[in-house]
Amino acid sequence: MKLQLVPARTGLQWVKLGVKTFFRQPLAMSGLFFMFMATVSIISLVPVLGTAISLMLVPAATLGLMAASQEASHGRFPMPSLLISGFRSGPSKTRSMLILGAMYAAGLMLVLGVSALFSADVPPPPEVPGGEVSPDMVRNLFSSQGLWVAMVLYVPLLMAFWHAPALVHWHGVSPLKSLFFSLLACWSNKGAMLVYFFGWVGVFMLVGLFMSLLTTLLGGTQALNLILYPLVLFMASMFHTSIFFTVRDSFMPDGGTLPNDPTPGENA
Repeated sequence: MKLQLVPARTGLQWVKLGVKTFFRQPLAMSGLFFMFMATVSIISLVPVLGTAISLMLVPAATLGLMAASQEASHGRFPMPSLLISGFRSGPSKTRSMLILGAMYAAGLMLVLGVSALFSADVPPPPEVPGGEVSPDMVRNLFSSQGLWVAMVLYVPLLMAFWHAPALVHWHGVSPLKSLFFSLLACWSNKGAMLVYFFGWVGVFMLVGLFMSLLTTLLGGTQALNLILYPLVLFMASMFHTSIFFTVRDSFMPDGGTLPNDPTPGENA
């Protein structure tokens, strides 16, 4: 495995590849993302340990979506079994993926715990009849120190876990080392990563502008709500489809190409 340095413009290419690959298999990719979110949401309802267990599954599910993106990029239909790719490559890699998940859950809980210390003295915003969002609620949210502390602390956590699931699964790196190499890769290719994230910000802003214009044309929000949730699902799925390409271009495997995950009927 070798770290590859890419120019900043590659970030925009990652966005384009994510969009292009998503539209090769839009129903499959959005369906897999929905399965991931539904599973995590259901598990989080379990008392006491539900939230921790659901967070532990995030790295493995992210790896599954990467594997699905790899399949779609090759013109193949991504099967639902790819979502559990991280648990289908033997006991050793399964254990490593669970350890990585536990580290992610612990890290995120720590971030939330520290940020809560800065939000403890913030008074709740006044309630608005009908459950609508008031300007005071938005103002209170963005003036909260806890929010900014959480954002600052989450960035290095996100960088450490961005490539980690793929490094553990495809490159056989230990969980702890995968965090280091992921952080190193994100920092070394920070230009491309910044262009990548701002590219997606631009995409989401354009979609938001389109939705605003559509609301004006329809003259109400009832019809808009019919397409809002599917659109949000599609956009989130599209973003997660693009993550695979950030990994593929940041690390060169020893064999030159990433191995394909086994499909149903093949030996894991």
